[in-house]
Amino acid sequence: MAFGGLHPDAPVFFRDLAVNNTKAWWTANNERYLAHVRGPFEELAMQLEPEFGDVKIFRPYRDVRFSADKTPYKTHIGMVSRAPIAHYLQLSEHGLLIGGGVYDVPPAALARFREIVDHDRLSAELDAVLAQMDAAHLAPMTDDALRTAPRGYPVDHPRIDLLRLKHLAVGVEEELADWMWTPDAFDIISDTWRSVSVWCTWVAENLGDLVIRPERSRRP
Repeated sequence: MAFGGLHPDAPVFFRDLAVNNTKAWWTANNERYLAHVRGPFEELAMQLEPEFGDVKIFRPYRDVRFSADKTPYKTHIGMVSRAPIAHYLQLSEHGLLIGGGVYDVPPAALARFREIVDHDRLSAELDAVLAQMDAAHLAPMTDDALRTAPRGYPVDHPRIDLLRLKHLAVGVEEELADWMWTPDAFDIISDTWRSVSVWCTWVAENLGDLVIRPERSRRP
């Protein structure tokens, strides 16, 4: 089935789930989830795959083994392209997160990134890519950023904000809007993913296999 837009009930579903996060509620609303949340996401993924490669839609279940929060279900749905340097899309009650790059960065890759940030010529090339991201309204993801400079770098470094990053990903948060419920959503999301591809290409060219964790590299 062709993608006709996300469903306007999807954010409402997650808003309801946030206050009824139980197996009983989920079971009673599973058909609603399949029709209004996962179904349109699957249609969108199929339309994105010819350009961006295989796309995985995440399961709705939370891993609660090591969490104090034992609620069983995620209050969002996400998809990711199948690559170490990936494109990402997430829908929640608040809107869309569109982005990509490397979220779980191996230490060696992060160390090399910081060397580039600290290098006059290489950092100038990085700044040019980040300017393209800014023009596309994409910004580096600052989740979990260090509170101060990493070891070996001064706290007054001119690029301290980049040195503090722990995720090498960019993204934009889009508030709920009417275009999301129309076929225009594909054009806007795919255009943003094309901009994300510029960042992914820079990461691949400058960090290469350093972004692949050993357990991934051993897979056939």
